[in-house]
Amino acid sequence: MFMIIERAFIMQTGQLKPTQILESALYVRDIEEAVQFYRDILGLELALPHNHRNAFFRCGTGILLVFDAKETVKPAPEGALPIPTHGTTGAGHMCFAASREQIAEWKQHFAKHGIEIEREFDWPNGARSLYIRDPSGNSLEFAEPKLWNNG
Repeated sequence: MFMIIERAFIMQTGQLKPTQILESALYVRDIEEAVQFYRDILGLELALPHNHRNAFFRCGTGILLVFDAKETVKPAPEGALPIPTHGTTGAGHMCFAASREQIAEWKQHFAKHGIEIEREFDWPNGARSLYIRDPSGNSLEFAEPKLWNNG
């Protein structure tokens, strides 16, 4: 059904466009520290065993790619998959969808784990957001989907 709707959109508009984000990446200074945070604190499941260079986590239907920033600027080792190097410097941002009730639960969860709440905010459209930082300084937001008129 989805493919039929997508094809109809392309036929009507002549536009081809992405329909969903499959994966997104954050860059960290220490993979082991990141695995402990994203797996043990946030509860995300590793999609594959992690290594010194990266860890991939399932989040709903998408994947959060976490790369060691130092490793991503190095050339790929001999025999590696032929994909372009990933990499950036500085902190990134990721937003996780959560209901208002879940945001309150996350706030308690973070307090229990000694994680500082950087900011809480109610947007003009009534959506609520809560912001924290991961151990590498990436900004992590937990927000109601209605922030972007998605519920």
